[in-house]
Amino acid sequence: MTQCQNWGEAMYLSRITLNTALRETMKALVSPSIFHGAVESSFGGARARRLWRIDDLNGKKYVLLVSEGLPDLKGFAEQFGYAGEYETKDYSPLLDRIRDGGRWQFRLTANPVVSKSHGKIMAHITPEYQKKWLSSRGEKRGFSLNEDEFQTVQEKWYDFHKRNVADSSRVRLLSVTFEGILTVTDANLFRETLCHGIGREKAYGQGLLTVVRCNHAK
Repeated sequence: MTQCQNWGEAMYLSRITLNTALRETMKALVSPSIFHGAVESSFGGARARRLWRIDDLNGKKYVLLVSEGLPDLKGFAEQFGYAGEYETKDYSPLLDRIRDGGRWQFRLTANPVVSKSHGKIMAHITPEYQKKWLSSRGEKRGFSLNEDEFQTVQEKWYDFHKRNVADSSRVRLLSVTFEGILTVTDANLFRETLCHGIGREKAYGQGLLTVVRCNHAK
């Protein structure tokens, strides 16, 4: 079984179907700090930041979650979805298949930003610079991209307040979803990317990269 370095347990991939008829779900879709708290409450022991994102597929919405250790998603599903409508799979078989030179279809939701000279963090607001941002991250995270093999497919601005007794400050971020094909250049580093994510604002559903095999993958 392949484990990501610095993770003490096996990795798991979970998916929960969301019920958009529920008021609490609609609130969380606008203010992802609500989902963040619910995700962390699905694990025992010390709090640790897990990767998650919101996915849209065939007219339905889901929360996708990558974690070390098995989550207990019963409460999450009852609060935001449908009782029992969730699944958790061992992530290790996919991690075991990662090889240098492999080509994979990918999906990533992330917060592409740039640090200005005066220290301010600014969002990349055009697809051109959003794609450049991801290409530059890929060089450091074990994969490469051809410009004509991936694109931005969705973007959304979030503007909400943190749900924290000690910190209720405002958060404003741009969430961008990328899809396409990538090539693995460093298998070990890429496994770390699948486990740890890419970019900022991971607490709010950003940074989770997932892959499936291409039909003509190596």
